[in-house]
Amino acid sequence: MNDYGHDLLFGSFPSPVRRPARQAVDLAVASERAGLDLVTFQDHPYHPGFHDTSTLLAYAAAKTRRIALSGNVTSLPLRPPLGLARAAATVDRLSQGRFRLGVGAGASWDGVEAMGGRRLGAGQSISALREAIGIIRDGWDADRPEPLRHEGRFYRVVDGDRGPRPYHPIPIWVGAYKPRMLDLTGAVADGWLPSLEYIEDGLRGITDGNARIDEAAVRAGREPSSVRRMMNFMRTGLGPAGQGFLDGPPEMWIDRLTALALDHGISAFIIGGDDPGLIIRFGAEIAPAVRENVAQARGVRQH
Repeated sequence: MNDYGHDLLFGSFPSPVRRPARQAVDLAVASERAGLDLVTFQDHPYHPGFHDTSTLLAYAAAKTRRIALSGNVTSLPLRPPLGLARAAATVDRLSQGRFRLGVGAGASWDGVEAMGGRRLGAGQSISALREAIGIIRDGWDADRPEPLRHEGRFYRVVDGDRGPRPYHPIPIWVGAYKPRMLDLTGAVADGWLPSLEYIEDGLRGITDGNARIDEAAVRAGREPSSVRRMMNFMRTGLGPAGQGFLDGPPEMWIDRLTALALDHGISAFIIGGDDPGLIIRFGAEIAPAVRENVAQARGVRQH
């Protein structure tokens, strides 16, 4: 049994592409009504069919009251760290603590460069992300009186203004797959946010990724439990068993998500797709059953 000590979260991953922006927001509202804990939007600003993720998140926050919101994950190469910190803190204050910051080192470098971003190599992008996370957290530290100054390899801040202070301590979740990104996640992040379909070797890859994060956390003087383990599922369906990990009847979903929680310490399950009916059944049928199974296996009393 693998337990990192986090409550279970269940969320959705609506697509912001090829539809009116309001439909994506409506799916966020449907996710809240279904009892889900989290709604996320992917962030590919260079994609011509995508709406702006930061705007979607702010609008969705205004149309909901309880559900948490995050980019999944924000494209750092097109978001200056201090500006990203300010945007995140602003939505967090307006939503009274419902914002979470998912961030990635970058992908689709042709698109990043086409929009004016810097093209970085794999190692450079990881170093830039580590540097940026430090700047973001410094930007949120509004109680320090001195201006923010940073002279780094990839970012320079000269007498930057700190703040606003977030409504609550915003966790930073990192989309990571390769060893160096997993090391970064263990050393400085608050959560690991990959998609199952992109993890090499499937469940074995989750085991290996967890071990790598644990080791990096210990080397950095942190508890491995300080890093929440999360998972996106992009190929989902309720019905006869199909090819996806979550493509089958509800009983299969419940068994597989329960096993991921107990065997691998996954504590947040986020499903892709734009079917309101699937979102409703995920929140009403599947999430409560998984919570009950995990609580019973861990000997935790349900309230």
